[in-house]
Amino acid sequence: MNLPVDTDELTKRYGEHLAVDRMKLTVLPGEIYGFLGPNGAGKTTTLRMLLGLVRPTAGSVRLFGRPPGERGEVSEVGGVGALIESPGFYPYLSGSDNLKVLARYSRTDPLRVGEVLELVGLADRAKDRYSAYSLGMKQRLGVAAALLKDPRLLILDEPTNGLDPGGMADMRVLIRRLGAEGRTVLLSSHLLGEVQQSCDRVGVVSHGRLVAENTVAELRGGTVLHIETDETVRAADLVRRWIGAENVRVSGTGLDLTVAPDRASWLNRELVTEGIAVRELHVRERDLEQVFFELTGEVADHVG
Repeated sequence: MNLPVDTDELTKRYGEHLAVDRMKLTVLPGEIYGFLGPNGAGKTTTLRMLLGLVRPTAGSVRLFGRPPGERGEVSEVGGVGALIESPGFYPYLSGSDNLKVLARYSRTDPLRVGEVLELVGLADRAKDRYSAYSLGMKQRLGVAAALLKDPRLLILDEPTNGLDPGGMADMRVLIRRLGAEGRTVLLSSHLLGEVQQSCDRVGVVSHGRLVAENTVAELRGGTVLHIETDETVRAADLVRRWIGAENVRVSGTGLDLTVAPDRASWLNRELVTEGIAVRELHVRERDLEQVFFELTGEVADHVG
């Protein structure tokens, strides 16, 4: 099977700076894949290599089994549409006229312009000048441009960057709609909430390296047992001995334990036996923010 995106040992150096380090990235057909990492982690450089805009120092890239930009039905202008960083359009042309210019240069049926404007929710503002568009509308016009050739793979670099909460919500709805239509979407973001709400599978990148790749549910790892006590340090030392240090994380005035929920009563009894009063004990799901911190040691921005 030819994957929409498949990289092997993909590496990019700028002098002494290692921007992307042996990236092994796989995106499956029809999924919305979240490429998650803080700003400066190497996400945009990776996407530019996927599109053939930057030459790798080492390693390989294949889109649908072919190198990026190779002529044919899966070439960059055919099977792949992309929005990398901020979209650039003529400010004094309307949204519709900007897309008509792009359609003419890419030899696309001009009737497609109206279709993509409708798809991204800009049909009623199609004749307005681009300079009068809000930031969210400009981002949606950028997505419309990426959709002109009706691509099978859509690559979006930080599509909600700078948007207000309403604009972010609109973009999430649009991305999910595109995925529901059968397109494969590769979405890069530093926003944990965006990825958690939009994506089927996630690749976590830190300092140019892919440190994890899995579904959101698998990365979160199910449930966590949270214990609140007035003696957090002593409780942590005891619990580490009982269930292993790798399963214990101090969180504020409490402990987050990676342990089966049915062991809650046993842990409560053992702590009380040791003279430690347990003020609160409950099971909760780990969120993606906690997982990200554990994987990278970095704090990423997120939305609630």
